[in-house]
Amino acid sequence: MDHTQFTLDDLRRILLEAAGADENVDLAADIQDTTFEVLGYESIALLETGGRIEREYGIVLDDDDLGDDLTPRDLIAIVNTQLSQTASRAA
Repeated sequence: MDHTQFTLDDLRRILLEAAGADENVDLAADIQDTTFEVLGYESIALLETGGRIEREYGIVLDDDDLGDDLTPRDLIAIVNTQLSQTASRAA
């Protein structure tokens, strides 16, 4: 698939596919600056999410990028940086 930008909606979809959602968390709310830990996603769920992003978007994420204090805003920025670098190399 040819993806040029990763959005919050993309992340929400992948989170639900990879690990579901805690019944006490509204992923449709403004979650961009809430850590994944507070959102109910532990490290294994984040690794699964990262793996799905890698497969779908054709990028490689460093496991260190998926740390404890990571927020959706952080992950979106990391993915978009990788997508930009991949596009630059392909051009």
